[in-house]
Amino acid sequence: MEKQVFNDRYGNSYVCYTHKTGLKVYVMEKPDFSSSYALFGTKYGSIDTCFSTDGKNFTAVPEGIAHFLEHKLFESEDGDAFSRYAETGASANAYTSFDRTCYLFSCANRFEDNFEILLDFVQHPYFTAKTVEKEQGIIGQEIRMYDDSPAWRVLFNMLLEMYYEHPVRIDIAGTTESIAEITDKLLYECYDTFYNPANMFICVAGNVSAEKIASMVNEYIIDKEPVNVIRGTVNEPETVRSNYIEQKLEVSVPMFCLGFKDICKQPEKTAKERIAMGVTLEVLAGDCSPLYKELIDAELINDDFETEYFTGNGYAAVMFSGESEKPKEVKSRIIAEINRLLENGIDSDLLNTVKCAMYGDVLRRFNSCENISSQMAECAMFGYSLFEEQDIIASVNTDDVINCLSALKEDKSVLSVINPM
Repeated sequence: MEKQVFNDRYGNSYVCYTHKTGLKVYVMEKPDFSSSYALFGTKYGSIDTCFSTDGKNFTAVPEGIAHFLEHKLFESEDGDAFSRYAETGASANAYTSFDRTCYLFSCANRFEDNFEILLDFVQHPYFTAKTVEKEQGIIGQEIRMYDDSPAWRVLFNMLLEMYYEHPVRIDIAGTTESIAEITDKLLYECYDTFYNPANMFICVAGNVSAEKIASMVNEYIIDKEPVNVIRGTVNEPETVRSNYIEQKLEVSVPMFCLGFKDICKQPEKTAKERIAMGVTLEVLAGDCSPLYKELIDAELINDDFETEYFTGNGYAAVMFSGESEKPKEVKSRIIAEINRLLENGIDSDLLNTVKCAMYGDVLRRFNSCENISSQMAECAMFGYSLFEEQDIIASVNTDDVINCLSALKEDKSVLSVINPM
């Protein structure tokens, strides 16, 4: 396998192998750690509902199929992967997001046994009409459960009003109607397309040997011809459907999610664009910002207040979320602060404080195997080096922040509120 070694100025290093199939393997050895963490992922998420491998013939599949496939992949004719992990003592899990599906485990010993299980079950799907029908009932219950989750609904209600066409507006698990259309044949078609090694990545951190991992990958990865996945595109307007939506659920305090639609002219935002917006959100509404102190002192928000730059293939949104008795007032003050900063400029001392804090957060990630693997997965998804983030944070200047703030337009905002029953 082709091997690249990356180092930073603080003594951290990791290896990136490229298997002959195109599979990327990232490993950071942490010999002083007592545990290890491994992740096997594919660039396949809930938004991938239309795709082609030749650029001509596109296949449309039901919403929620990526999440459905994740559930089914743990099963085999001989049992399921969780039972195998129970024998080794590993803690295993998986998740599907908008743009990826990942299978993972953590363990304190028997890493090689656990890694072999991971490489085995992810590469050997087993679907039948009978098992698919059974899973439809299980996932249908999960969908109904999330329909009653305030934290879930406040986000997806916002996305439903922000996007007209992009599949990011649909629940990751799909709907009870869409999953009823899933068949074993469709699952195999999606698996064969997106679970090709050229579209996948492995991330490992902890008390492991990079050379041993490379050897196991060479031994266990099935040799397949690369598949060129071409994702369908949608004609998403720059406008939003409406600026406000509310729903009543069982909450004690109103919850809100305020989103600003950011135009995604390229399929993906660059690493610099994502990181610059992250810095901007800290300057605007982070713990050290004047706005955060103002909102806390006025008792308009509490410690649950968060900001996020939500972005992926063909979509981007800046989000503010939390609890508030007066969510509309929170929105007004956020917009007023955006306008103030655009008019008066950015406090360079505050910007430097934010950058130092973010720099420290990046370095602290290297104390956690899970965080390291998760960040390496980001590198695999977006094609940059694990240590590149440090340099990008340092490079962000006041002009970058102003440019990011300029993208936050009130007429492209959506306020989603969950009120008490």
